[in-house]
Amino acid sequence: QLQLVESGGGLVQPGGSLTLSCAASGFTLNNYAIAWFRQAPGKEREGVSVISGDGSTHYGDSMKGRFTISRDNAKNMVYLQMNRLKPEDTAVYYCAAASSPHEDYIPLGLYEYNYWGQGTQVTVSP
Repeated sequence: QLQLVESGGGLVQPGGSLTLSCAASGFTLNNYAIAWFRQAPGKEREGVSVISGDGSTHYGDSMKGRFTISRDNAKNMVYLQMNRLKPEDTAVYYCAAASSPHEDYIPLGLYEYNYWGQGTQVTVSP
């Protein structure tokens, strides 16, 4: 069974850091683009970052310079390092996988992702 499981969320003070992890099982990540999305209460789900099969990356404007996405295909893991966190980063964070027609594929739309995790809560508060 194909599955994505996020971990690493929690409560952090403004300016702090967290690293989220996404573990894949039932399939290998090599042929997939992996993204992090987030959804705050009352808001639409938005893209945070994407990493392609060949390691190319894309970030949302408010995440550039603060967040770093990485992948370890050998471990079937994807990570999101989040620094200088702000209260507006508070949300449930989801990882998602999209099958890639080519290794530098960077899908940006929600509908392009086939598999989703259950989410992990990140709360940034004093």
